Amino acid sequence: MKIISGTAHRALAERIADVLGQPLADVHVTAFPDGETFVKINENIRGEDVFIVQPSCPPTNHNIMELLIMVDAARRASAERITAVMPFFGYARQDRKDQPRVPITAKLVANLLTSAGVNRVLTMDLHAPQIQGFFDIPVDHLYAKSALIGYLRERHPDTSNLTVVSPDVGGVKMARAYAEALGADLAIVAKHRVSATKVEAMNVIGEVEGRDVLLVDDMTETAGTLTAAAEILQKHGAKRVFAGVSHAVLGELGHDRIRDSVIEEVITTDSVPQAEGPKVRAVGIAPLLGEAIRRISGGQSVTSLFEV
Repeated sequence: MKIISGTAHRALAERIADVLGQPLADVHVTAFPDGETFVKINENIRGEDVFIVQPSCPPTNHNIMELLIMVDAARRASAERITAVMPFFGYARQDRKDQPRVPITAKLVANLLTSAGVNRVLTMDLHAPQIQGFFDIPVDHLYAKSALIGYLRERHPDTSNLTVVSPDVGGVKMARAYAEALGADLAIVAKHRVSATKVEAMNVIGEVEGRDVLLVDDMTETAGTLTAAAEILQKHGAKRVFAGVSHAVLGELGHDRIRDSVIEEVITTDSVPQAEGPKVRAVGIAPLLGEAIRRISGGQSVTSLFEV
């Protein structure tokens, strides 16, 4: 087995390598003056089971292109099998034609990975689970819930006064899974998206008055959905508001909104390096990914990793 890291999130790759008890492979990644990426693998990987750790976080296009180049380098170096470890899968929101003359970019990225030579994909909490069907190769789809629930139980040992809230109708299935795992109630915020950066929250379905609230979502970037939902929950009498997010791909606007919001803490994973800042607590997923890699390499089932 060989673990290769791109430049997107080397710290996570190092933590995964530590879990597996082996060093990262010696790979040189640099750029020409015009911005072209150059990759050289400085050790023999012929016949090896290669895992390339590269979430497609910002700068998204650069990191995806770098991953494709690393895959091509590994394929031409006669790797036995190449697995793309993408804890955060970018472009997942573009998974359908919801307007005239728009692309389905999630499918395009799946095609690019397969064409480059990826034999398997290991990812976590896709924006829509059915994106697995865009691939003609095996996809191991892990859930951040198993990593986050432990911290949430420590943070809220008494769940009798806790309500898990989905910030939109589309996230109800995920919120229900968290509510069942924590033994909490469930509520929904019905929202209307005005633009890519602005969300107008509409109403609350469920009981939140006088209760602690945990907002659950698969990802946040500008934190518009979370902060709008938190505001309306407070107006409906919520006592304390927390957020549990699988991928916190936070930019400056997102950090500002969270800092100024009524949300006490955003609990997320370290799937991307942007998951840090005021009120943001990142839980490590290296043990989860490391165990998944160990099992995939050994031909074992990863089903038990879905359990909390």
